[in-house]
Amino acid sequence: MKKLLLLFALLIFACSSDSEGNPCIYEPTFPFIAVTDITETSATLNGVISVVSENCDVPNNTEQGFVYSTEIQPTLEDTQVNVNGINISTTIEGLTPNTTYYVRAFLTNNLGDFYGNEIDFTTEEEITASCDGVPYDSIVYGTQEWTVENACNITYRDGTPIPQVTDATEWANLTTGAWCYYDNDPTKPILYNWYAVKGIHDTDPNTTNKEFAPEGWHLPSEAEWNTLENYLILNGYNYDGTTTGNKIAKAMASTTGWNASTTAGAVGNDQNLNNSSGFAALPEGSRNASGNFYGILTHSRWWTATETDAVQARRKVLDYSRADIRRSNAVKGYGFSVRLVKD
Repeated sequence: MKKLLLLFALLIFACSSDSEGNPCIYEPTFPFIAVTDITETSATLNGVISVVSENCDVPNNTEQGFVYSTEIQPTLEDTQVNVNGINISTTIEGLTPNTTYYVRAFLTNNLGDFYGNEIDFTTEEEITASCDGVPYDSIVYGTQEWTVENACNITYRDGTPIPQVTDATEWANLTTGAWCYYDNDPTKPILYNWYAVKGIHDTDPNTTNKEFAPEGWHLPSEAEWNTLENYLILNGYNYDGTTTGNKIAKAMASTTGWNASTTAGAVGNDQNLNNSSGFAALPEGSRNASGNFYGILTHSRWWTATETDAVQARRKVLDYSRADIRRSNAVKGYGFSVRLVKD
């Protein structure tokens, strides 16, 4: 959403006089200032600076533009952006989402520092975009904030497309990032190989990897997954209410969609008792390193950022027939789901 903020200002500065005794009138005016195109991390500052000078020497060392800060009444001690001309405009970047900034036009020279009136604007809230164009849902667990739906973006953070690979042989030979729908069916979940979630987008080892997650989020390491598990265990999310042992799978699994199980405490047993944590894991299956699909309705598997060796990386697993969340190695060419954690 674009916002427009306007303000008008006038300052008059009287110098002493010229050589004939006529009074020096120096009038910097700031008749217009507006902030437009406000996003999460940027905004465009627009203004007009005009000077009326009567009976005054030309001032030295003139600079003009905008100053801004997260504190009121910004000055030259804060962030300064120099812009020449009468009608001035500049885009500032690197702002913090959902933050109020204060801005003034300024002019400074040997006659003094002059400021227009202050205007404030607030950057947009951070949007964690998902594949349907709305933010990912998230929940705070202790010191962490996790997405509670699987990632479904098909581009890297910078907008570069992640290739969709449907052919099994092509999938099996990949050493760069790719995604697919389960069974190559667009009505089914999206799976990624490990190369995609690590941003490995070409075969040149000297190329900088891209970022998979949206701004402000990242692929969790195995240690970050362990922190989540420990929080859930210690806070009574085991299916039997205890605070020791790993029995949190039901608390993390969705209430529908799983194969049935008769094992006490298993995800597939009495599914209406699932998802007390809100993590909402769905059994979205996998694609193996040969390009074959398997396991929908039986398991959730997620990549971690933790690499085991040149061939394997660590994964997390929920299974319909078990009460625990497991961890193991997997070949990087497998296709799994992805969750994100906030930076």
